[in-house]
Amino acid sequence: MPEIRMPASQEIGVIGIPFSKGQSRHGTDMAPQKLRDAGLITKLEEQGINVTDYGDLPLETHPNDLQIGNTKNPKTVGAASEMIAKSVENILKENKTVLALGGDHSMAIGSIYGHWKAQPDVVIIWIDAHADINTPLTSGSGNMHGMPLSFLIKELDQYVPELPGLEYVKPCIPAKNLAYIGLRDVDPGERKIIEMLGIPAFSMQEVDKFGIKEVVEMALKAVDPIGDKPIHLSFDVDALDPTLMPSTGTPVHGGLSLREGLYIAEEMAATGRMSVVDIAEVNPMLGDENDVAKTINMTLEVIQRCCGRRRRGGYPPGYKVPVPESS
Repeated sequence: MPEIRMPASQEIGVIGIPFSKGQSRHGTDMAPQKLRDAGLITKLEEQGINVTDYGDLPLETHPNDLQIGNTKNPKTVGAASEMIAKSVENILKENKTVLALGGDHSMAIGSIYGHWKAQPDVVIIWIDAHADINTPLTSGSGNMHGMPLSFLIKELDQYVPELPGLEYVKPCIPAKNLAYIGLRDVDPGERKIIEMLGIPAFSMQEVDKFGIKEVVEMALKAVDPIGDKPIHLSFDVDALDPTLMPSTGTPVHGGLSLREGLYIAEEMAATGRMSVVDIAEVNPMLGDENDVAKTINMTLEVIQRCCGRRRRGGYPPGYKVPVPESS
């Protein structure tokens, strides 16, 4: 049986990103604490991981935010992105893996930018029902949780207008360093961008056609053919089918099964190169009590697999099988 490596670091730094201004629904700002309340930190420590919880970032709504064109809350998103980026960069420089608990998916502007500042050769695996690469000019809603990648991809610089508040973030990621898994609700402008830039994009159609094992291998090979680059896994919970993740803001039927989602997380952890994990779009304000509990529990399952837990079983570092005492 081939060796399965552990994550790049068994030192994990957790940051909460209580943010909801990248979209129109209140509630994603509550998700980090809900995940902690459900026992996240204890579950990770039981895996033998040394966890440092840095708490929630003190994000605030900008008092004089403006709608620029149809782009909503750019100053608030920009200020949050700068704070997120600096936090991610600092934790990585402490040689810890970052677990970033969102928050809506606009959080990825800051988390990816901070990752790039610390590890400029980073590659991105984006797990999502949506491509989130609309520019402010192609977006129909103006919600910035559907735009984060457009501010980061180098080749899109000329297509993205300057927005107040986002001066800190510069395009830094080559399009060849990005791959998608799980897409099934892609806007026309996003499809054009994906094809124009040749971004590897494995929709649910490809998952059905090739199977999740082949898709994960193709995605990793596309962005990291040699297998030596740090990985940023940005996981939107709406990638999973809404029967599994009902408490999320933009559910789309026909998503990943739990087994497929766990397989992705396990395989990414097994590379030993995953440096940052985003968990985005859990919204405890949506659905009834059972919906919220199911969403939180499913999210905890995904996070634990991202951090090295395996369905085949495992043991913490240094574990020894006990022997009976001699009489």
